[in-house]
Amino acid sequence: MLASGSPLPDTVVMRLFVALDIPDAVRQAIVDYVHELRRDAPDAKWVRDESYHITLKFIGEWRRDVREVIDALQTVETSPVTLAMRGNGFFPSARSPRVFWIGIEADANLVPLAHKVDEACSTLGIERESRAFSPHLTLARSGSGSPRPRKDERTVPSMKCLAERIAAMPTPEFGTIHATEFFLYESKLSPNGAKYTKLKSFRLS
Repeated sequence: MLASGSPLPDTVVMRLFVALDIPDAVRQAIVDYVHELRRDAPDAKWVRDESYHITLKFIGEWRRDVREVIDALQTVETSPVTLAMRGNGFFPSARSPRVFWIGIEADANLVPLAHKVDEACSTLGIERESRAFSPHLTLARSGSGSPRPRKDERTVPSMKCLAERIAAMPTPEFGTIHATEFFLYESKLSPNGAKYTKLKSFRLS
């Protein structure tokens, strides 16, 4: 992360998003859980553990000075957030599984935080979210990865096997997060997957 007062990238094209971080202990619990399940759906596209974040706002490509985004996000004022990572599910359903996710149960502060981040970004001309904020963490996708399949796409059979195994397992618990800050991230795509860099932290108080 760039220290206070350090130079920031200027007007190069950047791929940005805003998110809460997942602490190491919770991240490791998720990694261990995924390790148990990967063999049930080896042909699914499993998300790398470096990509585990609780996304508040995906900004996408940003072609102006990144300091504009930082200045806007610094206006966000709301309380710290407590959330529990537990449970799981599939989009669009367990009968037709295409996206495997784990659930997030948060206190009353998470939705207002996401809303205020969205509002702050909208002052820069970034499109507002059209759907209600529904937090979850994607672990695996099949096919195109879209919850709504294309006309010629079929559900990967191993994803159905995964759904059947999940249905027979107890509800997983991964731990509780007490978030006192959120982050502006840059995502750089490469043949080996995306690399994430924290550009700036923003305190919740």
